[in-house]
Amino acid sequence: MTFVLTPGERHDAPVFEELMQGGEIRRQGRGRPKRKPRRVVGDKSYASRRIRMYLRRKGIRYTIPHKSNEVHGRKASFDKEQYRLRNIVERLFNRLKQFRRIATRYEKRAENYKAMLVVASILLWL
Repeated sequence: MTFVLTPGERHDAPVFEELMQGGEIRRQGRGRPKRKPRRVVGDKSYASRRIRMYLRRKGIRYTIPHKSNEVHGRKASFDKEQYRLRNIVERLFNRLKQFRRIATRYEKRAENYKAMLVVASILLWL
């Protein structure tokens, strides 16, 4: 798992590539961890051409719905079953926000806040 902090009220889509380069996926058994997932599932806020092109270049499949005002040439198929799996991440955010220091942004320095995110994630994992 990896975290990338953005300043203030900035959206997380501009740091999407940095986020994708930060994590590793541990395989079952032996071997080195994978650096890229098989599929990325995101909401409409990730429906940008830049993100879709990045995922295509890396050979990563994606399930991201198109925005209603987005102009696209071909009608891409959309897998609703895969999209419903996005709630796993949303539930993680909800559980992380149960930690008061994270929900209220008690830590003012970014590195301290990120450390608290890591500690909270470890506690949830255990």
